[in-house]
Amino acid sequence: MVSVRTFLSVAVAKGWDIYQLDVHNAFLHGDLEEEVYMHFPLGFSVGSPGSACKLQRSLYGLKQSPRNWFAKLRDSLLNFGFQQSKADYTLFTFTRDQDFVAVLIYVDDILLAGNNKSACDQVKIHLSSCFKIKDLGKLKYFLGIEFARSSSGIFLSQRKFAMDILHECGLLGCKPYDFPMDQNHKLALADGPAYDDATRYRRLVGCLLYLTITRPELSYAVHTLSQFLQHPL
Repeated sequence: MVSVRTFLSVAVAKGWDIYQLDVHNAFLHGDLEEEVYMHFPLGFSVGSPGSACKLQRSLYGLKQSPRNWFAKLRDSLLNFGFQQSKADYTLFTFTRDQDFVAVLIYVDDILLAGNNKSACDQVKIHLSSCFKIKDLGKLKYFLGIEFARSSSGIFLSQRKFAMDILHECGLLGCKPYDFPMDQNHKLALADGPAYDDATRYRRLVGCLLYLTITRPELSYAVHTLSQFLQHPL
């Protein structure tokens, strides 16, 4: 999220519009370099015993599919004239005369911003010629985070994500607190049985950890809960 925050901060400070693109079936665009075989899917005639399918392209589920897709997208941007950042390989910048465009990638979600709308549109056209792109317009929702732009800056919120966590825990009707845990609270050993579903506990702590992106006041409580992931009581 450091790159996302930096990207947003620069764009807002410069007064640039931020656009969001989505790539349809991104992993299917990757070029498969290795020889990979698979069993015939259900409903297809198997043919002779022992026969198998040889894949021509990357498919969802292959461990190399994310890498192959990113390589394909990277080559497309480099061919257009972008330069890949050495600090963050998912960040690309394009400079031509007075035009500047920056692109930030997260799997199949793309953020795009620049000082010239025409230059941004040219990048969109180029990507649309290479892949099936859906232009989502100006940034509103990205990685589970809601964005609201105003004259004073940009506001980040995870309200829906937080409500989903409360709903799963059955805490929607609880009274709100300014701070979720007393910083001087001392945890003691519990006498009761271990938590039935440790995996669910870990997943919920992971959700809370992601929520600290926009709610840093939760960091202390989440850090405390994270100490007991192996054997929660």
